[in-house]
Amino acid sequence: MNKLMTALIMAAALAFTPFAASAKTEQQTKMSACNKDAAAKSLKGDERKAFMKSCLSAPAAAAAPAKAEPAAAAKPKNAMGACSTASKGMKGAEHKKFMSECLKAKGPENMKK
Repeated sequence: MNKLMTALIMAAALAFTPFAASAKTEQQTKMSACNKDAAAKSLKGDERKAFMKSCLSAPAAAAAPAKAEPAAAAKPKNAMGACSTASKGMKGAEHKKFMSECLKAKGPENMKK
């Protein structure tokens, strides 16, 4: 009888563990989205703190990207977002130069190739 009870308890514990571990709260999802945005904008120090405060206090729909569209398919609303999306995979001086030229042209679609 004890072996049967032990087996049932272990089975129940294993059955519920994956669900509890993988579920993210709304606040965790929001924090993750705000952190990604702040990193994409290369914010540091007080500028980052101010951005995170406003991002986390915004309604959930505004802070988190829509789940219906993949992140790559989302269209940026401004030149910074468009240039940042177009510069994916670039690093260091190459990224800095591209972003500078792209922002001067007000978006990747206006850049001379």
